Amino acid sequence: MIDAELTDWIRRQNRKLEIRFGGGQTERERLYARVIKLNEEVGELCDEILALNNDQREEKMRGRSGDNLSHEIADVLIVTLLIAEYLGLDPSDALRKKIARIDEHFKDVKTD
Repeated sequence: MIDAELTDWIRRQNRKLEIRFGGGQTERERLYARVIKLNEEVGELCDEILALNNDQREEKMRGRSGDNLSHEIADVLIVTLLIAEYLGLDPSDALRKKIARIDEHFKDVKTD
């Protein structure tokens, strides 16, 4: 489900992050830093969704562009994939298993 090009980029990016920020950090601190980054990105995505619906404060509405929402969704996905890679999880396998569970849960719901 996740293509090889993206998987390779995530591996390289994880290595770059380790080189740039990992010196002196424990494994636990490195993991927590990535989870904190994910929360930051989710918050930014929430800000963009609020702005999309004009439910954001005026000062946060200034300087917005139409690309902000897609950038924030991409940021959330990238950080999530970085965490999966860091933990040695296969995101494609995780997605396949989760989709199968969701499909089983909604098997009685018809979309036609």
